[in-house]
Amino acid sequence: MKIAIYNPYNFEKPGGVQDHVRSQAAELRKRGHDVTILTPRPRKYSGKTPEGVIFTGVSARVRAVSSTPDISGAIDQEEVDRLFRENYFDVVHFHEPVIPFVGRQLISQCPYPVVATLHAAMPETAVGRTLGSIKPYFRSVLQHVDVFTRVSLAAGEYLEEVIEGVDMYTVPNGIELSTYDIKSTQKRDPATILFIGRLEKRKGPRLLLEAFIELKLKNPDYKLILAGDGPERERLHKMIKDSKVTNVEMPGFIKEDYKKQLLETATVACYPAIYGESFGIVLLEAMASGTPVVAGNNPGYSSVMKGRGTIGLVNAENTDELADRIELFMKDKDICTLLSEWGVEYVKQFDYSHIVDKYEEVYEQAIKKHEA
Repeated sequence: MKIAIYNPYNFEKPGGVQDHVRSQAAELRKRGHDVTILTPRPRKYSGKTPEGVIFTGVSARVRAVSSTPDISGAIDQEEVDRLFRENYFDVVHFHEPVIPFVGRQLISQCPYPVVATLHAAMPETAVGRTLGSIKPYFRSVLQHVDVFTRVSLAAGEYLEEVIEGVDMYTVPNGIELSTYDIKSTQKRDPATILFIGRLEKRKGPRLLLEAFIELKLKNPDYKLILAGDGPERERLHKMIKDSKVTNVEMPGFIKEDYKKQLLETATVACYPAIYGESFGIVLLEAMASGTPVVAGNNPGYSSVMKGRGTIGLVNAENTDELADRIELFMKDKDICTLLSEWGVEYVKQFDYSHIVDKYEEVYEQAIKKHEA
Protein backbone atom coordinates (compact mmCIF):
# COMPACT_ATOMS: atom_id res chain seq x y z
CA MET A 1 0.00 0.00 0.00
CA LYS A 2 0.96 3.63 -0.47
CA ILE A 3 0.36 5.16 2.97
CA ALA A 4 0.59 8.72 4.27
CA ILE A 5 0.87 9.30 8.04
CA TYR A 6 0.16 12.77 9.36
CA ASN A 7 1.89 14.06 12.50
CA PRO A 8 0.62 17.45 13.78
CA TYR A 9 3.57 18.29 16.02
CA ASN A 10 7.07 19.65 15.45
CA PHE A 11 8.84 16.56 14.14
CA GLU A 12 12.23 17.77 15.39
CA LYS A 13 11.13 17.68 19.02
CA PRO A 14 10.67 14.58 21.19
CA GLY A 15 7.15 13.46 21.98
CA GLY A 16 4.93 10.41 22.21
CA VAL A 17 3.06 11.01 18.96
CA GLN A 18 6.22 11.86 17.01
CA ASP A 19 7.96 8.71 18.28
CA HIS A 20 4.88 6.64 17.46
CA VAL A 21 4.74 7.95 13.89
CA ARG A 22 8.43 7.25 13.29
CA SER A 23 8.25 3.71 14.62
CA GLN A 24 4.97 2.98 12.85
CA ALA A 25 6.40 4.19 9.54
CA ALA A 26 9.58 2.17 10.01
CA GLU A 27 7.66 -1.07 10.66
CA LEU A 28 5.33 -0.48 7.70
CA ARG A 29 8.32 0.10 5.43
CA LYS A 30 9.90 -3.16 6.63
CA ARG A 31 6.76 -4.87 5.32
CA GLY A 32 7.15 -3.34 1.87
CA HIS A 33 4.67 -0.48 2.14
CA ASP A 34 5.47 2.89 0.58
CA VAL A 35 5.15 5.32 3.50
CA THR A 36 5.24 9.12 3.49
CA ILE A 37 5.16 11.17 6.68
CA LEU A 38 3.24 14.44 6.41
CA THR A 39 4.20 16.97 9.07
CA PRO A 40 4.45 20.76 9.55
CA ARG A 41 7.77 22.36 8.71
CA PRO A 42 9.45 23.16 12.05
CA ARG A 43 9.81 26.84 12.80
CA LYS A 44 13.12 28.32 11.56
CA TYR A 45 13.91 25.03 9.78
CA SER A 46 16.41 25.52 6.97
CA GLY A 47 17.80 22.06 6.33
CA LYS A 48 17.02 19.53 3.65
CA THR A 49 13.66 17.77 3.88
CA PRO A 50 14.24 14.28 5.37
CA GLU A 51 13.72 11.33 3.07
CA GLY A 52 10.17 9.99 3.20
CA VAL A 53 8.79 13.25 4.63
CA ILE A 54 6.65 15.95 3.05
CA PHE A 55 6.40 19.21 4.96
CA THR A 56 2.81 20.48 4.97
CA GLY A 57 2.37 23.97 6.36
CA VAL A 58 4.48 25.29 9.22
CA SER A 59 4.46 24.64 12.95
CA ALA A 60 3.46 27.31 15.45
CA ARG A 61 3.91 27.58 19.19
CA VAL A 62 0.65 27.76 21.10
CA ARG A 63 -0.12 27.82 24.81
CA ALA A 64 -1.86 24.58 25.76
CA VAL A 65 -3.32 23.28 29.02
CA SER A 66 -0.05 22.26 30.58
CA SER A 67 2.71 22.93 28.08
CA THR A 68 3.58 24.93 24.99
CA PRO A 69 4.03 22.45 22.15
CA ASP A 70 4.72 23.36 18.55
CA ILE A 71 1.71 22.22 16.52
CA SER A 72 0.50 22.54 12.95
CA GLY A 73 0.00 26.25 12.45
CA ALA A 74 -1.04 27.19 8.94
CA ILE A 75 -1.10 25.93 5.36
CA ASP A 76 -1.88 27.69 2.10
CA GLN A 77 -4.82 26.32 0.11
CA GLU A 78 -2.62 26.00 -2.98
CA GLU A 79 -0.29 23.77 -0.97
CA VAL A 80 -3.21 21.51 0.00
CA ASP A 81 -4.34 21.26 -3.62
CA ARG A 82 -0.82 20.51 -4.81
CA LEU A 83 -0.26 17.83 -2.16
CA PHE A 84 -3.26 15.78 -3.24
CA ARG A 85 -2.79 16.52 -6.93
CA GLU A 86 0.83 15.37 -7.03
CA ASN A 87 0.59 12.44 -4.59
CA TYR A 88 -1.66 9.39 -4.64
CA PHE A 89 -2.27 7.45 -1.42
CA ASP A 90 -4.23 4.28 -0.74
CA VAL A 91 -4.92 5.59 2.75
CA VAL A 92 -4.05 8.66 4.83
CA HIS A 93 -3.62 8.16 8.57
CA PHE A 94 -4.07 11.27 10.73
CA HIS A 95 -2.77 11.22 14.30
CA GLU A 96 -4.57 13.65 16.63
CA PRO A 97 -7.08 14.75 13.95
CA VAL A 98 -8.62 17.58 15.99
CA ILE A 99 -5.33 19.41 16.58
CA PRO A 100 -5.56 22.76 14.72
CA PHE A 101 -5.04 23.79 12.00
CA VAL A 102 -3.35 21.98 9.15
CA GLY A 103 -4.87 18.61 9.97
CA ARG A 104 -8.39 19.99 9.68
CA GLN A 105 -7.70 21.43 6.22
CA LEU A 106 -6.11 18.23 5.00
CA ILE A 107 -8.80 15.90 6.38
CA SER A 108 -11.68 17.94 5.00
CA GLN A 109 -10.21 17.89 1.50
CA CYS A 110 -8.51 14.51 1.42
CA PRO A 111 -9.85 12.47 -1.54
CA TYR A 112 -8.46 9.19 -0.17
CA PRO A 113 -9.57 6.84 2.63
CA VAL A 114 -8.96 8.47 6.02
CA VAL A 115 -7.99 6.82 9.32
CA ALA A 116 -7.83 9.01 12.43
CA THR A 117 -6.14 8.07 15.70
CA LEU A 118 -6.96 9.77 19.00
CA HIS A 119 -4.08 9.93 21.48
CA ALA A 120 -5.03 12.55 24.04
CA ALA A 121 -7.46 12.16 26.91
CA MET A 122 -9.76 15.10 27.55
CA PRO A 123 -8.23 16.69 30.67
CA GLU A 124 -10.32 16.76 33.83
CA THR A 125 -10.11 20.56 33.96
CA ALA A 126 -12.09 23.54 32.78
CA VAL A 127 -11.07 22.71 29.21
CA GLY A 128 -12.60 19.27 29.51
CA ARG A 129 -15.84 20.76 30.83
CA THR A 130 -16.22 23.05 27.79
CA LEU A 131 -16.78 20.16 25.40
CA GLY A 132 -20.20 21.46 24.41
CA SER A 133 -18.75 24.68 23.04
CA ILE A 134 -16.24 22.91 20.79
CA LYS A 135 -18.49 20.15 19.47
CA PRO A 136 -19.11 21.99 16.17
CA TYR A 137 -15.36 22.18 15.51
CA PHE A 138 -14.89 18.47 16.27
CA ARG A 139 -17.78 17.53 14.01
CA SER A 140 -16.41 19.62 11.16
CA VAL A 141 -13.21 17.55 11.29
CA LEU A 142 -14.41 14.10 12.20
CA GLN A 143 -17.25 13.83 9.68
CA HIS A 144 -14.62 13.24 6.98
CA VAL A 145 -13.04 10.22 8.72
CA ASP A 146 -13.68 6.67 7.47
CA VAL A 147 -12.30 4.75 10.47
CA PHE A 148 -11.37 5.91 13.97
CA THR A 149 -8.83 4.33 16.30
CA ARG A 150 -7.85 5.29 19.83
CA VAL A 151 -4.85 4.32 21.91
CA SER A 152 -7.09 3.52 24.89
CA LEU A 153 -10.66 3.90 26.13
CA ALA A 154 -9.62 7.11 27.87
CA ALA A 155 -8.49 8.62 24.57
CA GLY A 156 -11.87 8.20 22.91
CA GLU A 157 -14.35 9.05 25.65
CA TYR A 158 -15.26 12.51 24.42
CA LEU A 159 -15.89 11.34 20.85
CA GLU A 160 -19.02 9.47 21.91
CA GLU A 161 -20.53 12.83 22.88
CA VAL A 162 -19.56 14.43 19.57
CA ILE A 163 -20.60 11.95 16.90
CA GLU A 164 -23.13 9.19 17.49
CA GLY A 165 -22.73 5.70 16.10
CA VAL A 166 -18.99 5.92 15.45
CA ASP A 167 -17.12 2.63 14.99
CA MET A 168 -13.97 2.79 17.08
CA TYR A 169 -10.97 0.44 17.07
CA THR A 170 -8.56 0.40 19.98
CA VAL A 171 -4.96 0.20 18.80
CA PRO A 172 -2.57 0.99 21.66
CA ASN A 173 0.70 2.85 21.50
CA GLY A 174 3.73 0.69 20.90
CA ILE A 175 7.36 0.20 21.75
CA GLU A 176 10.42 -1.13 19.93
CA LEU A 177 11.34 -3.95 22.26
CA SER A 178 14.52 -4.86 20.41
CA THR A 179 16.12 -1.60 21.60
CA TYR A 180 15.77 -2.47 25.30
CA ASP A 181 18.08 -4.56 27.45
CA ILE A 182 16.22 -6.39 30.21
CA LYS A 183 18.08 -6.27 33.50
CA SER A 184 17.40 -8.44 36.54
CA THR A 185 15.98 -6.66 39.59
CA GLN A 186 18.69 -8.40 41.61
CA LYS A 187 21.46 -6.43 39.86
CA ARG A 188 20.08 -2.92 40.38
CA ASP A 189 20.96 -0.03 42.62
CA PRO A 190 18.85 -1.00 45.66
CA ALA A 191 18.09 2.61 46.66
CA THR A 192 17.09 4.48 43.47
CA ILE A 193 13.60 5.76 42.65
CA LEU A 194 13.28 7.08 39.11
CA PHE A 195 10.91 9.54 37.43
CA ILE A 196 11.23 10.44 33.75
CA GLY A 197 8.89 12.95 32.20
CA ARG A 198 7.82 16.53 31.84
CA LEU A 199 8.03 18.46 35.11
CA GLU A 200 4.46 19.72 35.20
CA LYS A 201 1.57 19.46 37.63
CA ARG A 202 -0.39 16.69 35.93
CA LYS A 203 2.65 14.39 35.81
CA GLY A 204 2.95 14.55 39.60
CA PRO A 205 6.67 15.24 40.22
CA ARG A 206 5.83 17.51 43.16
CA LEU A 207 3.74 14.73 44.73
CA LEU A 208 6.60 12.28 44.27
CA LEU A 209 9.06 14.70 45.87
CA GLU A 210 6.72 15.17 48.84
CA ALA A 211 6.47 11.39 49.24
CA PHE A 212 10.25 11.05 48.93
CA ILE A 213 10.85 13.65 51.67
CA GLU A 214 8.67 11.50 53.92
CA LEU A 215 10.45 8.31 52.90
CA LYS A 216 13.88 9.78 53.64
CA LEU A 217 13.00 10.14 57.33
CA LYS A 218 13.08 6.35 57.66
CA ASN A 219 15.32 5.48 54.70
CA PRO A 220 18.27 7.91 54.56
CA ASP A 221 20.02 5.98 51.77
CA TYR A 222 17.18 6.38 49.27
CA LYS A 223 17.90 8.41 46.14
CA LEU A 224 15.44 10.12 43.80
CA ILE A 225 16.12 11.02 40.17
CA LEU A 226 13.68 13.48 38.58
CA ALA A 227 14.68 13.42 34.91
CA GLY A 228 13.01 15.92 32.60
CA ASP A 229 12.22 19.59 32.30
CA GLY A 230 9.15 21.79 32.51
CA PRO A 231 7.33 24.57 34.35
CA GLU A 232 7.60 22.92 37.79
CA ARG A 233 11.39 22.76 37.71
CA GLU A 234 12.05 25.89 39.79
CA ARG A 235 9.34 25.01 42.29
CA LEU A 236 10.87 21.58 42.76
CA HIS A 237 14.31 23.09 43.30
CA LYS A 238 12.83 25.36 45.97
CA MET A 239 11.14 22.40 47.68
CA ILE A 240 14.46 20.54 47.78
CA LYS A 241 16.24 23.57 49.21
CA ASP A 242 13.56 24.41 51.78
CA SER A 243 13.19 20.83 53.02
CA LYS A 244 16.97 20.25 53.08
CA VAL A 245 16.33 16.79 51.61
CA THR A 246 19.41 15.10 50.16
CA ASN A 247 20.03 12.56 47.39
CA VAL A 248 17.75 14.21 44.82
CA GLU A 249 19.12 14.55 41.28
CA MET A 250 17.51 16.65 38.55
CA PRO A 251 19.53 16.06 35.36
CA GLY A 252 17.05 17.90 33.12
CA PHE A 253 16.02 16.58 29.74
CA ILE A 254 17.88 13.35 29.00
CA LYS A 255 18.67 11.56 25.76
CA GLU A 256 17.37 8.13 24.88
CA ASP A 257 20.52 6.18 25.72
CA TYR A 258 20.80 7.72 29.17
CA LYS A 259 17.09 7.14 29.79
CA LYS A 260 17.52 3.44 29.12
CA GLN A 261 20.58 3.33 31.33
CA LEU A 262 18.62 4.84 34.21
CA LEU A 263 15.74 2.42 33.70
CA GLU A 264 18.12 -0.53 33.75
CA THR A 265 19.62 0.47 37.11
CA ALA A 266 16.70 1.91 39.11
CA THR A 267 14.89 -0.20 41.71
CA VAL A 268 11.50 1.37 40.99
CA ALA A 269 10.15 3.66 38.27
CA CYS A 270 7.47 6.00 39.59
CA TYR A 271 5.00 7.90 37.38
CA PRO A 272 2.42 9.57 39.67
CA ALA A 273 0.42 11.40 36.98
CA ILE A 274 -2.97 12.54 38.28
CA TYR A 275 -4.90 13.38 35.08
CA GLY A 276 -4.68 13.97 31.34
CA GLU A 277 -3.06 10.62 30.48
CA SER A 278 -4.60 8.50 27.74
CA PHE A 279 -2.07 5.65 27.76
CA GLY A 280 1.44 5.54 29.25
CA ILE A 281 4.41 4.82 27.00
CA VAL A 282 6.70 5.49 29.97
CA LEU A 283 5.14 2.46 31.66
CA LEU A 284 5.98 0.26 28.67
CA GLU A 285 9.56 1.54 28.65
CA ALA A 286 9.99 0.56 32.30
CA MET A 287 8.44 -2.87 31.70
CA ALA A 288 10.72 -3.45 28.70
CA SER A 289 13.67 -2.78 31.00
CA GLY A 290 12.38 -5.14 33.68
CA THR A 291 11.75 -2.24 36.07
CA PRO A 292 8.82 -2.47 38.52
CA VAL A 293 6.38 0.45 38.20
CA VAL A 294 4.43 2.53 40.70
CA ALA A 295 1.93 4.68 38.79
CA GLY A 296 -0.96 7.06 39.35
CA ASN A 297 -4.36 5.40 38.98
CA ASN A 298 -5.57 7.80 36.26
CA PRO A 299 -7.69 6.24 33.45
CA GLY A 300 -4.85 6.12 30.92
CA TYR A 301 -2.34 4.40 33.18
CA SER A 302 -5.04 2.08 34.51
CA SER A 303 -5.67 0.95 30.91
CA VAL A 304 -2.07 -0.25 30.73
CA MET A 305 -1.48 -1.62 34.24
CA LYS A 306 -3.66 -4.71 34.05
CA GLY A 307 -3.53 -8.01 35.96
CA ARG A 308 -0.62 -8.10 38.36
CA GLY A 309 0.28 -4.61 37.27
CA THR A 310 -2.60 -3.21 39.30
CA ILE A 311 -0.45 -3.75 42.38
CA GLY A 312 1.51 -0.72 41.24
CA LEU A 313 -1.48 1.63 40.86
CA VAL A 314 -1.95 4.23 43.58
CA ASN A 315 -3.87 7.41 44.31
CA ALA A 316 -0.89 9.70 43.80
CA GLU A 317 -2.62 12.72 45.34
CA ASN A 318 -2.45 10.88 48.67
CA THR A 319 1.29 11.25 49.23
CA ASP A 320 1.22 8.98 52.31
CA GLU A 321 -0.24 6.20 50.15
CA LEU A 322 2.29 6.95 47.42
CA ALA A 323 5.19 6.80 49.88
CA ASP A 324 3.93 3.53 51.38
CA ARG A 325 3.64 1.86 47.97
CA ILE A 326 7.10 2.97 46.90
CA GLU A 327 8.59 1.75 50.18
CA LEU A 328 6.87 -1.62 49.80
CA PHE A 329 8.38 -2.05 46.35
CA MET A 330 11.81 -0.87 47.49
CA LYS A 331 11.94 -3.32 50.40
CA ASP A 332 10.04 -6.37 49.17
CA LYS A 333 12.29 -8.10 46.65
CA ASP A 334 9.70 -10.80 45.96
CA ILE A 335 7.17 -8.23 44.79
CA CYS A 336 9.81 -6.52 42.66
CA THR A 337 10.76 -9.80 41.02
CA LEU A 338 7.11 -10.73 40.45
CA LEU A 339 6.29 -7.41 38.80
CA SER A 340 9.50 -7.35 36.79
CA GLU A 341 8.79 -10.79 35.33
CA TRP A 342 5.15 -9.88 34.71
CA GLY A 343 6.10 -6.66 32.93
CA VAL A 344 8.66 -8.31 30.67
CA GLU A 345 6.04 -10.74 29.38
CA TYR A 346 3.10 -8.34 29.37
CA VAL A 347 4.88 -5.67 27.33
CA LYS A 348 5.52 -8.04 24.40
CA GLN A 349 2.01 -7.43 23.05
CA PHE A 350 2.91 -3.76 22.53
CA ASP A 351 5.87 -4.36 20.22
CA TYR A 352 5.37 -2.41 17.00
CA SER A 353 5.22 -5.63 15.01
CA HIS A 354 1.88 -6.36 16.71
CA ILE A 355 0.66 -2.75 16.63
CA VAL A 356 1.21 -2.49 12.88
CA ASP A 357 -0.63 -5.78 12.34
CA LYS A 358 -3.68 -4.02 13.73
CA TYR A 359 -3.13 -0.89 11.67
CA GLU A 360 -2.96 -2.92 8.47
CA GLU A 361 -6.36 -4.40 9.32
CA VAL A 362 -7.74 -0.91 10.00
CA TYR A 363 -6.42 0.38 6.67
CA GLU A 364 -8.22 -2.38 4.81
CA GLN A 365 -11.44 -1.49 6.64
CA ALA A 366 -11.03 2.19 5.75
CA ILE A 367 -10.49 1.42 2.06
CA LYS A 368 -13.59 -0.80 1.94
CA LYS A 369 -15.72 1.80 3.71
CA HIS A 370 -14.47 4.62 1.47
CA GLU A 371 -15.27 2.64 -1.65
CA ALA A 372 -18.74 1.60 -0.47
